[in-house]
Amino acid sequence: MIPERGFPQIEFEQRLEKAQRLMSEKDLDVMFFCTEAEVRYFTGFLTQFWQSPTRPWFLCLPRKGNPVAVIPEIGADCMERTWIEDIRTWSSPHPDDDGISLLQETLEELSGGSKKIGLPMGPESTLRMPFQDFKMLQERLKGYEFNDATPLIQKLRMVKSELEIEKISHVCQLVSHVFETLPEWLLEEQTEIDVFRRFKIECLKEGVDDVSYLVGGAGMGGYSDIISPPKDKNLISGDVLILDTGCTFDGYFCDFDRNYALQKADDDVRNAYRVVYQATDAGLEAAVPGNTAADVFRAMNRVLETNGAKGGQVGRMGHGLGMQLTEWPSNAVFDNTVLENGMVLTLEPGMQFGENKIMVHEENLVIREEGPQLLTRRAPEELPVIS
Repeated sequence: MIPERGFPQIEFEQRLEKAQRLMSEKDLDVMFFCTEAEVRYFTGFLTQFWQSPTRPWFLCLPRKGNPVAVIPEIGADCMERTWIEDIRTWSSPHPDDDGISLLQETLEELSGGSKKIGLPMGPESTLRMPFQDFKMLQERLKGYEFNDATPLIQKLRMVKSELEIEKISHVCQLVSHVFETLPEWLLEEQTEIDVFRRFKIECLKEGVDDVSYLVGGAGMGGYSDIISPPKDKNLISGDVLILDTGCTFDGYFCDFDRNYALQKADDDVRNAYRVVYQATDAGLEAAVPGNTAADVFRAMNRVLETNGAKGGQVGRMGHGLGMQLTEWPSNAVFDNTVLENGMVLTLEPGMQFGENKIMVHEENLVIREEGPQLLTRRAPEELPVIS
């Protein structure tokens, strides 16, 4: 069944209640956000208009009371469809004062005695407003203290509600079906560009909202670069193809890949595929509540090293997943985030098995008390050879 779009108001009220409880613990008067994921998390404000960098957007969360949106007038109608009632607008773009005065007044109004303002400042956060405007805001709010709210936001967003998980699971299932049927049409396409274009079309026909992310490539006996755009070169017998996609449904991502060999595959590439598959098995065994993201990394890495991986590490082997293609935590040796029921992760072991040859495998799962639940339909145990 297709999940219902959007969320009931109680979902947002519960998110706000958790946030305000954490704000009280940190003695924060108010938080403000200017990035798409955080604004959407607390409001349900979903729009492609974020792709334009012209206008800034703000959301203020007080320690008590409901959020206040401070946004360009062009977004008022869309925001009014959310549960937010207090919507303050200005005509934007406005080079002299693009919402800064209105944001200042709102923050002053919502602040209490501590005059502490929180906003994300840490890893995997961004400031989506001109830095000069942020400096201006700080100068105008003399006596106010700006604090890093990244750990607070991480704590809130890493554990997904069942309604969020339902959306992620749905898009994972849609794309799993496209990957499973890809062998039926792959040889009809001549070039990498053709394959990428056809894959996007098939995903959209299957029911995803958008193919926001698609990378990969093909190489004789293995691939190396998997983040460049597809090439206008013909696929030939012996090529190994990887497609790694982040499609969306109702603003939530999947993120996984699949590998295929065209007509033939040598022993080295078949073995590399088995190794990363076994590493994924090890990651699944380690992905349980109480373990850390670092434990998951080490479990997968032991399999890779034991089976002759020659390097090729990219810093982590998977990550959190949700409203963004990559979220916290990272399956990396440095990340000691404790796994909890309801966290959605990717497992993404990769290994170098020859000169300029790597093999990468990725699945999506949710942490459960009884063990990890796969959201993707598992890749074949042996490398598929399409003839």
